[in-house]
Amino acid sequence: MPQKITEETLLGDIIHEWTILEYEKHTRGMVWYILAAVLGLALVLYGVFTGNFLFSLIVILAAIILFMQAHQDPRQIPFQITDLGVIVGTRFYPYSEFENFYIIYNPPEVKTLFIETKNTLQPMLRIPLLDMNPIEVKHSLREYLPEDIEKEEPLTDRAARNWKIHWNMRTRRSTD
Repeated sequence: MPQKITEETLLGDIIHEWTILEYEKHTRGMVWYILAAVLGLALVLYGVFTGNFLFSLIVILAAIILFMQAHQDPRQIPFQITDLGVIVGTRFYPYSEFENFYIIYNPPEVKTLFIETKNTLQPMLRIPLLDMNPIEVKHSLREYLPEDIEKEEPLTDRAARNWKIHWNMRTRRSTD
């Protein structure tokens, strides 16, 4: 489990650090909004006609969340790689919690560091590399974690990028 950083938390020496956004903000055109509205309305009507009101409620809540995210800016979160672990915002993840890491680097679309945890209930960390040198980050992390060079970009990340949906930098869970 990641630790909330306190004065007693031993963090180690910083090797790399940069600031990331909580989620990637997409520029969407009018066509995207029209298609999303038509699809959302169709799903709500389907839920109503089939008597599945919970499904309709979930679709409406998802639309509200998308609307709210489109009208706010993502928070900036400090990210650090240290000799003892990784710091994301106010949380410290020791290397003992991680299984491995991999980097998907295909600019300009994808420049991302993925760190997989040992705990299946704990989310995989998804960290945009931005302007960081991926080779330097890779060499630094190899000292502490094995690299999985066989991995590909997760389908959820590709779908979120292609459909212009905000995707949190930590898969399956928001930041603190």
